[in-house]
Amino acid sequence: MALRWTKELLDLGKACEVTPYKSSGPGGQKKNKTESSVRVVHPPTGLTRIATESRSQSANRLHALERIREALEARRHKPKPRRATKPTAASRAERLDEKVRRSRLKCTRRRPVDD
Repeated sequence: MALRWTKELLDLGKACEVTPYKSSGPGGQKKNKTESSVRVVHPPTGLTRIATESRSQSANRLHALERIREALEARRHKPKPRRATKPTAASRAERLDEKVRRSRLKCTRRRPVDD
């Protein structure tokens, strides 16, 4: 799925510091001469994300902002608190039955008793 510029990403881009830079690695003259990689910093939270996968600075800016948006969304998510519950009577009975079955199985493995 191709990313698209949305109003949310444009607004987020205004709130962030975007710094283009020359990336390293393979890619030849185009990659060595152009500042196509992008580092995006979200000042209120201190989140930093980079994007270097595209030869286009605009595409990398879009990818980095999307990563910032995902990180902010993950921070907003609060896990549902767990409430401790007691085991039901049926689950207790099932557990005890399994213990009896396991005990009988282990008894068959013992050496026979000589009388």
